[in-house]
Amino acid sequence: MKDIFFFDSMLTPKIITFVYWLLLLASVVSGVTTMFVGYDSSFVYGLFIIVSGCIGARIWCELLIVLFKIHSNLQKIANKE
Repeated sequence: MKDIFFFDSMLTPKIITFVYWLLLLASVVSGVTTMFVGYDSSFVYGLFIIVSGCIGARIWCELLIVLFKIHSNLQKIANKE
């Protein structure tokens, strides 16, 4: 609990992981819905939504995590001196 209140550890990477799983779930649900439900349902377009949504979510979350990794590495360098 001390780590959270005094900013000794980062909470946001854990939140980003949770958001990543939510984005994966949303892209799969959206793709399956596009495949089978609706007036203009298209199986190929649904697959495209699933694949592009999963790849896009992964890239976005990895970029955010990289920022926090850079922060932790800079903190290690600052603590050495």
